[in-house]
Amino acid sequence: MGKNGGFLTPKAISNRIKAKGLQKLRWYCQACQKQCRDENGFKCHIQSESHQRQILLVGENPGKHIANYSREFHSDFFSTLRRSFGTKRVLANTVYCEYIKDRNHIHMNATRWVALAGYVRWLGSQGLCEIEQTERGWYITLIDKDPDAVRREMETERKEKMDLDDEQRRQNLIAEQIRRDKEKGVEVPAPVYTEFVRKDEEEKVSFNQSVVAEKKKILPPSVLVTVSKKRTNSTDEMNVKKSKIENTVESIFKKPLSKKTALEEVREMEEKLKEEKNRKDYWLHEDIIVKVMTLKLGEKYYKKKGIVIKVENRYQAIIKMIDTNDKIRIDQAHVETVIPAIGKKILVVNGAYRGQEATLEDIHQDTFSVDITLLTGSMIGARIENMVYEDVSKLAE
Repeated sequence: MGKNGGFLTPKAISNRIKAKGLQKLRWYCQACQKQCRDENGFKCHIQSESHQRQILLVGENPGKHIANYSREFHSDFFSTLRRSFGTKRVLANTVYCEYIKDRNHIHMNATRWVALAGYVRWLGSQGLCEIEQTERGWYITLIDKDPDAVRREMETERKEKMDLDDEQRRQNLIAEQIRRDKEKGVEVPAPVYTEFVRKDEEEKVSFNQSVVAEKKKILPPSVLVTVSKKRTNSTDEMNVKKSKIENTVESIFKKPLSKKTALEEVREMEEKLKEEKNRKDYWLHEDIIVKVMTLKLGEKYYKKKGIVIKVENRYQAIIKMIDTNDKIRIDQAHVETVIPAIGKKILVVNGAYRGQEATLEDIHQDTFSVDITLLTGSMIGARIENMVYEDVSKLAE
């Protein structure tokens, strides 16, 4: 009875309950992955032969083991953040409490980070999270760069572009119908003028302009002429008035209508296809100059310019600061393009002419756009107008 009943004794039940929950970190051996319940048990463990052998193995290459523990800790912590909180702004300690619920988690004292704050700062420097220090502690917000999420965002943008294209086609159809109606209205016979003869002085004088009346929907009010009741015997004055009416009608109906040629339509279609193909949500390129626009790296780098010397994972770059020659790693969300003086070389970083060098020709500050002349590609020498600031950046000399 004593042997069989030992499993249900109060002491055995108490031991099993204690073993289920989290124990004190100070009595945990990461090298052996063993949790001791009290100080005496931990002391006996570190004096055991198995622990001594494991410590000798770790001591042969401690950097490798610490790097492995750090990688596993980051992988599990980041998975918990992505799965449980997504892109919400959350307290880092809340995520850590969720992470340590797993009894077999990697303890932080086995990694290269001394405290949670150091790990959070590392997440910010790698561009994986947006970090913010407050009185309550460090807050983190996940920057979602998952391939599936990026693909979903691209599909959403493509759908919006298709809707815009449908609306544009509808507007073009309406404009084409208006143009055809105007072309039909061009065939109007020229007005015939006769000599002014007044038989009765009491008779009211009026001009019968039937052609103008029929087309009054498209004629401006200036064409409609009303003759005063006062009698005039000056033939020259009437001729002047006739010539003014004739010139006005001719300027309206005989004005040539601008029409795109087939070559211009083909070129416009090709440019639209290039725009859809080369428009990306990442724009960093090597050898361009960018400006740091975040205070998270300190006021030392805020609004300072640097040269992109290497692009990592499309969204991150290593830049060399021009003033201090310091090298920093930063996310594209924390930098912006630089617009040089007119005549300087630039690089098109996004859009239809992505990756092509050009010369800056003009700057439109009211519309935040520039005019450029391409120096490379299949359209060398072509002038591109009204490119937004975000699509071009200064080239390093």
